[in-house]
Amino acid sequence: MTSKNPDAKAPDASRRSDRSRRAILDAALALVGEVGYNKLTIEAIAARAGVGKQTIYRWWPSKAAVLLDASLALAGDPETEGGWTGFPDTGDLAADLKSVLRATVDEFNDEKYAAPARALTAAGATDPELGARFTERLLEPQLALYEARLRSAQETGRLAADVDLRLTVEMLVGPLTYRWLLRTAPLTHAYADALVDAVLSGLRT
Repeated sequence: MTSKNPDAKAPDASRRSDRSRRAILDAALALVGEVGYNKLTIEAIAARAGVGKQTIYRWWPSKAAVLLDASLALAGDPETEGGWTGFPDTGDLAADLKSVLRATVDEFNDEKYAAPARALTAAGATDPELGARFTERLLEPQLALYEARLRSAQETGRLAADVDLRLTVEMLVGPLTYRWLLRTAPLTHAYADALVDAVLSGLRT
């Protein structure tokens, strides 16, 4: 009969739990890109992640909730280390806006980001509660970064004090999102640059 090693450490349950959560989120992102949102199931996510269905239901009420957390992890949750950071502020507002919109174009053209974002947009349109969480947790923190950069431009006199910051953000992001969602035309860096030039030109006028 062997005796237990008194120095042996007990399994770290929190680390195992973190690994399972990460595996579930990665599985959801991979599967939604492969099969689409309509064919995505909790069973398939569990099988891909190597966990039981009940493990998923312990943390999330639905596949949409799993996908929302997976998208937050992909973007970098602002409440965690490595989350969203502030806008570039080089002193050149147009250049800073173009830099960020070009990065957005690159994400929209990358299925790793685009597939879950399209799925959540579609699901949120028919599920008001999910739509509200999607807006609060994923969209609003990103839009707030635009507003903060525009406010900085106001404070330094590079943007008029009476400019409506939220409206300006929507004029920048709205057309980009429209073209991406409806696929009306290719998303390019040139288009992002043209949007910035058109919006800022209108504000100056």
